[in-house]
Amino acid sequence: MLPLIKIAGISASGKSTLVKNLRQRGYDARSVSQEHSQTPDMWQRIRPPARLIYLHIDLATQRERRPDVTWDAVWLQIEEERLAHARQHADLILDTRGLSTQEALMEALTFLQSQGISHADHPLPLLPVTGGSIAK
Repeated sequence: MLPLIKIAGISASGKSTLVKNLRQRGYDARSVSQEHSQTPDMWQRIRPPARLIYLHIDLATQRERRPDVTWDAVWLQIEEERLAHARQHADLILDTRGLSTQEALMEALTFLQSQGISHADHPLPLLPVTGGSIAK
């Protein structure tokens, strides 16, 4: 069994995209919708991960990436509170503001490789995308 990599973070920070790209490279990556949970440690309750990657962005970047959603500072603060436990325990924190999809992927891959995290030599099946209503 491959080690599980969980990706948690602020809405629109790139969780689904990073999961998709890691899976294409053979990593068992899965997104955790921790930002929607009232359970602070939900990310570790079912099948704790070998590594937890946390993605962060600010309000301006949320609005830019998801103009179809009315984001506000209050909701961002709620998400940050719900994600505090995951952020505190993350093995890698990536601020994806200003990072391209490829740059975020390369940072995650560099980290996973430095940690000796094994992966398949073929792409893993894609998972359903979470969040977002804009076609990708």
